[in-house]
Amino acid sequence: MKARTAIVVVTYNSAPVLGDCLRSLPAGAEGVELTDVVVVDNASRDGTLELAASFTELPVRTVQIGRNAGYAAGINAGVNELDLATLDSVLVINPDCRLSRGGLATLQEVLTVPGRGIAVPRLVNPDGTLQPSLRRKPTVGRALAEAVIGGTRAGRIGTLGELVTDPREYERAAPAAWATGAAMLISVNALLQTGPWDESFLLYSEETEFALRAADRGWSLWYEPSAVVEHIGGDADTNPMLAALLTVNRVRLFRRRRGFMPALAYYMAVVLGESARALAGRPTAKASVAALLRPSRRIQTLAS
Repeated sequence: MKARTAIVVVTYNSAPVLGDCLRSLPAGAEGVELTDVVVVDNASRDGTLELAASFTELPVRTVQIGRNAGYAAGINAGVNELDLATLDSVLVINPDCRLSRGGLATLQEVLTVPGRGIAVPRLVNPDGTLQPSLRRKPTVGRALAEAVIGGTRAGRIGTLGELVTDPREYERAAPAAWATGAAMLISVNALLQTGPWDESFLLYSEETEFALRAADRGWSLWYEPSAVVEHIGGDADTNPMLAALLTVNRVRLFRRRRGFMPALAYYMAVVLGESARALAGRPTAKASVAALLRPSRRIQTLAS
């Protein structure tokens, strides 16, 4: 019997990319029974929901949250639309992703191994190059290493960095602490036992929190390179507001999981790294430093 899988796509002014995402689903879902495609919209103003509803060849349903509530809230709203008792897994995916043929079945096979609760694909850029997506568990030492020598370089030296940047590490299937949340297939059992995604993280670190919380409950995250997803992404690399939100949420999550004193050391390491990049003239780092040092500058709500 084919595994029964549903897809949750969270959108916000996503009309320019959503069409290609939805067009990739029939081929991407070959080998599984695709029961539902739930498009959850964060109050788009560009016709995103109308575009989604036009894909009558797919089992699409749309949900309008009514405000820009963030990625975690969108996932939770989409999952709430599903009858989990009839499903084996749920794919959460960004609208700027495109599935490769048979990718869902490949990820679903990963989840047949006991203890594996989350399966993630190889992410590639639109030009086909590797998009580093795997992460190691956050530690003070890794934050300090990334501050001193940079995240890309630290990620290539053994397990020194949090971000895995060595291309050789992406050639083999292996477990990871967490991974970019652009495309994640989650088993229903892991989803039910881990619970809803944490909506206090408006954007960024929500996938980290979910993966680490799933691991706390005995569910591992597994990387499968033979499943490939094209992902555009990259907004946090160029948008100062998003970069600041990403950086602050990293520190918030570490403090929540590790306590005050380790979190203080982690905070200082992150401030050091972002300050060095800010002095080099990087606008995203300048915004991150301002948000780290001045809580009043931190984003509390997303644009609507």
